[in-house]
Amino acid sequence: MPGCVAVGMQWGDEGKGRFVDVLAKEHSMVVRYQGGHNAGHTLVVDGETFALQLVPSGVLYETVTPVIGNGVVVDPIVLLAEIDRLERAGVSCARLQLAANAHLVLSYHQVLDALSEELKGEAAIGTTLRGIGPAYADKAARDGVRVQDLLDRDVFADRVAHALRQKNVMLRGLDRAPIDVDEIVERYAGEVAERLGPFVADTVATVNEALEVGQSVLFEGAQATFLDVDHGTYPYVTSSNPLAGAASVGAGVGPRHLQRVIGIAKAYVTRVGAGPFVTELQGELADHLVEVGQEFGTNTGRRRRVGWFDAVQARQAVRLSSLTEMAVAKVDILADLDVVRICTAYELDGARLRYPPARTDQLERARPVWVDLPGWSSTTSGLDANALTYLRRIQDEVGVPVTFVGVGPSRGDEVRFDDGVPA
Repeated sequence: MPGCVAVGMQWGDEGKGRFVDVLAKEHSMVVRYQGGHNAGHTLVVDGETFALQLVPSGVLYETVTPVIGNGVVVDPIVLLAEIDRLERAGVSCARLQLAANAHLVLSYHQVLDALSEELKGEAAIGTTLRGIGPAYADKAARDGVRVQDLLDRDVFADRVAHALRQKNVMLRGLDRAPIDVDEIVERYAGEVAERLGPFVADTVATVNEALEVGQSVLFEGAQATFLDVDHGTYPYVTSSNPLAGAASVGAGVGPRHLQRVIGIAKAYVTRVGAGPFVTELQGELADHLVEVGQEFGTNTGRRRRVGWFDAVQARQAVRLSSLTEMAVAKVDILADLDVVRICTAYELDGARLRYPPARTDQLERARPVWVDLPGWSSTTSGLDANALTYLRRIQDEVGVPVTFVGVGPSRGDEVRFDDGVPA
């Protein structure tokens, strides 16, 4: 059975977690393939809210093996705290597997993250200050410390000392206190390493063996398409590749296994931090969507910027990840508006564009071309005619079928269309 990838189509926060939760019950394994604890998925099950950071969404099913792949960067203290919260809530994490080759986010990465933003001044990009970027930078520079290193105190100490050698030279040059290697080793190499050890596994073997015997595997991305470090609105991006193709590298499986790719979008668009946003709203309507949609970061609490649905952006997401279908979340949040809008094209220097321009400076100057559609009444159990018209227009504009629609925050608050929204 082929693998399935779930990827965000916008700037994250599309509600991927709740759709992964729906899909997970149809799979034997859910694999997180990139990102760190700067991304979160909120799930509401039987009135109880679970805010996940690193543990894959499939953990809530006893039949699913949740796997944190090698492409994820892992703060071990955050992961253990998340495991503890889930266990206290009655959710077993005994099946969780953590890639030995995943890189660690350590406390000095957070120090460096904050310092980088400080030194950039007005050019700061608005990171979550969780240390994710510096951890990925260390990985690329071959200065990273991996999960497997933590299991051997001497190896861990050597890797940390190597990683901090240049960093402490820089810190001293900026009149900042150097980071103490022994302090880092003591913080992580004792109880943290001991508790993490039972979860560490050869996840490449685990995932491939499952696929080879015909088990179904769901690959879960964090963040989303336009936060991709290569294809997003650079530099206002994350430090990894959320695109579906990255599931192959971030989980260690060949691309032939990835045959179903589900893009997940909100019925409108949100983003956190700076960067171009063609369909952004301001004023009372923006405040309304933020309030009704509770558009605040799962892990950071930061208010999200909001805008109308952008079909130009969505078409590009289809291209970049070869989407076979899409899910649309939070349709209920747009209820009770007289008019809803979709951006169907961009106007730039007298030309009309169906796809975003490659240059960021051009994207900042692009203006939306709107189509206005009638709104619909409040609903948490279905979709009225106007809501269906809105979804069909999205489906037609984007070019892939809408197979899932979210009409509420809880498990079960979704409508499924096997072949897309019917005409």
